[in-house]
Amino acid sequence: MGDANGAGPKGEWSENLNMTMICKDCNEYPPNLIEEFSSGDMVCASCGLVLSEHIIDSRSEWRTFSNDDQGNDDPSRVGDGPNLLLNGSQLTTNIAFNEGKSKELQRAHKQAGGVDKSTKTLNDAYRIIGAHCDAVNIPKIVADAAKFHFKRVEDAKALKGKSQDAIIAGVIFIACRQCNVPRTFREIYALTNVSKKDIGRIFKALEKFFQEEDRKKNGGGKIFIVTTMQPTDYQGTSSTNAEDLCLRFCSQLGLKNQQFVKVSQGLASEVGKIVVELAGRSPLSIAAACIYMASFLLGRPKTPKEIASVAGVSDGTIRTSYKYLYNQRDKLIKPEWIAEGKGKLDNLPVA
Repeated sequence: MGDANGAGPKGEWSENLNMTMICKDCNEYPPNLIEEFSSGDMVCASCGLVLSEHIIDSRSEWRTFSNDDQGNDDPSRVGDGPNLLLNGSQLTTNIAFNEGKSKELQRAHKQAGGVDKSTKTLNDAYRIIGAHCDAVNIPKIVADAAKFHFKRVEDAKALKGKSQDAIIAGVIFIACRQCNVPRTFREIYALTNVSKKDIGRIFKALEKFFQEEDRKKNGGGKIFIVTTMQPTDYQGTSSTNAEDLCLRFCSQLGLKNQQFVKVSQGLASEVGKIVVELAGRSPLSIAAACIYMASFLLGRPKTPKEIASVAGVSDGTIRTSYKYLYNQRDKLIKPEWIAEGKGKLDNLPVA
């Protein structure tokens, strides 16, 4: 950076590219200029010459639009930006519902065609999706992806006759898988109160619809995962595996040490290769049994009831699955997991 005379930091000459407004009559440097915001003029304070006019005021211009502010600071001065999840100009007027004259105004507003039914349907669905995701701390990126999927279904008028609650449950389930925060059918059922059978049916119908739509649009071109609000092609999802569940279940059980996650996920990855009796079992049961074994192995035992309350399976199922893991413990447990006193095989309860 050179100074005003063009000298660089090491005394070397460098060109000064700074542009400075100077009064042509006074030729003072530095210039003695005043910006009159009331008139929007730049004036020389020495001679009064107007050097520039209609200047845009770049200062903050906070205004309060809230009528019931009650002394609180409300610096809102502009409206919301355009919502990519809504159609049209989004310049509609909504009248709040109250008994009395506002009720009559709302009825007249509807009769005059002032209410866009499609926008109302989308807004209602987005509100429900947001409430469901917030209830179980699902990240916002998942909620946005679920809303985007719902909009695609609504715009295409697909899945007519299907319950809106079922479609919402389906798009949340798909969005969770695509954003690498998978949830099981049982967890989505507990969240939305839509039966697991209906979630499974709507999930298959949604996947088929999205894949057909993308195939028509790009002729089988490159497929991307939905990770932003920008429209992207749909990517088919794979079933939830036990390894993904171990991370979340360990966190909920207070086993946040990385070693617990490493061991439980390592056990879950080897179960399908070594323990043939558990092949085809629910990933919930496998993840719960692996965490049960890892907790005892590393010296922080958790009871089957504690794990069952988090995993959503019965404690009897955990004990049965653990029995098969215990029988193959020599093949499942890697030496580095118990090296240097990190864990002990003797800690494992006898099945």
